Amino acid sequence: MASQSPSTPRQHSLPLSGPSAAERERARWLAAELERHNYLYHTLDAPEISDDAYDALFRELTALEGRWPELRAPDSPTLRVGGGLLGGLDKKAHSRRMYGLDNVFSSAEWREFVERMRRAWDADLNGPLPLAFWCDPKLDGLALEIIYENGVLCEALTRGDGFTGEVVTAAVRTIRTVPLRLRGEGPFPARLEVRGEVVMYKQDFAALNDRQEALGQKPFANPRNAAAGTLRQLDLSVTEARPLRFLAYSLGEAQWPPATPCRLQSGLMARLADYGFLTPPQGRLCRSLEEVDDYVAWVRQERPDFLMQIDGAVAKLDDLEAQAALGYTARAPRFAVAFKFPAMQAQTLLKTIEVQVGRTGALTPVAVLEPVAVGGALVSRATLHNEDEIRARDVRVGDTVMVQRAGDVIPEVVGPVLEKRPAGAVPFVFPRTCPACGQPVYREEGEAAWRCENLTCPAIRLRAITHFVSKAGLDVQGVGQKWIEQLVTSGRVQSPADLFTLTAQELLGFERMGEVLAQKFVDALDAARHTADLRRLISALGIRHVGEQTARTLAGHFCDLDALENASAATLQALPDVGPEVASSIRNFFDSPANRETLARLKALGLWPQSGEGDAAAAARPSGPLADKRVLFTGSLDMPRDKAQKLAEAAGAIAVNSVSKKLDYLVVGDKPGSKLDKARDLGVAVLDEAAFKDLLHQSGVAPE
Repeated sequence: MASQSPSTPRQHSLPLSGPSAAERERARWLAAELERHNYLYHTLDAPEISDDAYDALFRELTALEGRWPELRAPDSPTLRVGGGLLGGLDKKAHSRRMYGLDNVFSSAEWREFVERMRRAWDADLNGPLPLAFWCDPKLDGLALEIIYENGVLCEALTRGDGFTGEVVTAAVRTIRTVPLRLRGEGPFPARLEVRGEVVMYKQDFAALNDRQEALGQKPFANPRNAAAGTLRQLDLSVTEARPLRFLAYSLGEAQWPPATPCRLQSGLMARLADYGFLTPPQGRLCRSLEEVDDYVAWVRQERPDFLMQIDGAVAKLDDLEAQAALGYTARAPRFAVAFKFPAMQAQTLLKTIEVQVGRTGALTPVAVLEPVAVGGALVSRATLHNEDEIRARDVRVGDTVMVQRAGDVIPEVVGPVLEKRPAGAVPFVFPRTCPACGQPVYREEGEAAWRCENLTCPAIRLRAITHFVSKAGLDVQGVGQKWIEQLVTSGRVQSPADLFTLTAQELLGFERMGEVLAQKFVDALDAARHTADLRRLISALGIRHVGEQTARTLAGHFCDLDALENASAATLQALPDVGPEVASSIRNFFDSPANRETLARLKALGLWPQSGEGDAAAAARPSGPLADKRVLFTGSLDMPRDKAQKLAEAAGAIAVNSVSKKLDYLVVGDKPGSKLDKARDLGVAVLDEAAFKDLLHQSGVAPE
């Protein structure tokens, strides 16, 4: 039965100096009631009220807290709503290291692990080793630590490298299975570091990928990646909208009240459940090594039926004092081990190999299979990765192949069953022309993928044209992706050049396009055609590896696109910030007949800006101490990395991605890693953030 609701306080016509006692009591009751219903719905799957009734209570609390901000407690349910944007993720050290687990793959290895545990145990000091184990499934998710002080959530950190994690407190507050305040009457630990795994249930993951594909966005590879990416989202509305769950299974620091310590892992799991946490399903106390064997065999058999992805089982000594006495090796606890399961596999017929063209132009081979059940899912298509993988695995059409779900999610072909290969099966020949447009494809040195560079290729057309008018391209105001989608889908626009032949009259035939908007649309394109500079046009073409900075470099050295098209790879590589990979990509673009045809049309339409070393754009470039200096950032800076890069570019610097002899400055924050060592070896100047800001000031750019 729901707790009795205090009456809604009477509204006052005159402003008050603070909330009334009735309003304070109402806010407390609403917060507690909302969290109770949240626990019933998301953790116990036993709702008592309708969504509309819950929403009404939530709106009332939101209104009260909006009127009196001091009523918003640190554990208010309104803090679960993700509406803001984070500037970046800070890092923070764990008070106690978060270790990984050693793995065993057989019963014999399990017994070897127990023997090592016996040898590490001091029986003279501690008595006999208590060999009872708490066992539960090994979750395939993102490890997380959630910190509570006096029962209230105050911080959350990812595992990171075990010593330092990313601060994801705001994102974790949006996870409905995470209690903002520990359930129960207490007394609660002064500090409790609850550790566990963030997962996404299989059915929720499938629904998320369906939505991604419906929106034309890339699907996630597996639930673990989806959970990790979601938790690190800087847009909290995205985090809130995705169905994450946190399952608790251990502790870091725990400052228990004297009367209520936990002495057993089995008791701890019960305590965590009482506090309001989900815990790994089907956990069990096993009182012998044989019972552990039986449990692991059962989990392996039932693996397909678990709600979340699991990749093994975990056994921990049940006695927490024994855990503490055994301690840790340099990399893992001595008292716990993971039983790792192999990937799920099955045999089936490889019917044919299709080559798909992705939105970036990459050609990906896909095996079309006779449908087969693999780990509870029906698989009819599987990735073959690239040409080199097909050759290395010697996979041929007509083969019986072994298929597995890598990471339990992405189907892939492991290899052929050679004894079943039919006579006459021949090696697969990877195409040298694009299957979508028929144009030649290119493979850059050091890359595994073949790529289509044709701007008008149907497989990449929408992306290319959208980029052409975007802020990173010509920056045509009012011509956004939704309009481009309509124009491309209708067939009216098949290349960037087609945009400049549109008339206001024909635009009126598109949904939600009125006369005023149609004319603005045409005028914006016409203005871009007459005012775009060479740098913007080069950037708009979407040449692979050529971003805004490289486009600026090219525009400063070539008078127009004709001159750029005629430049050799050697000429290009002589320019700052242009290496062999970038030069090859530029040559591939201009070697495409379809691209040359598009450029000829743009020239005929009057979109052919001139540039050069002495033009107005070059003359307007900054001339301070960072002008034309190649700058690279590494480590954790006080300011977000993208902001530092934009400030450097505003001061005339060239932002690069790697350390080389051409690098002028390496700007170093906390924990810079290998880039600092390489820069020192090459004699590159190293700046701390303060010195970098000083150069910005000298360049007339304010760092704040």
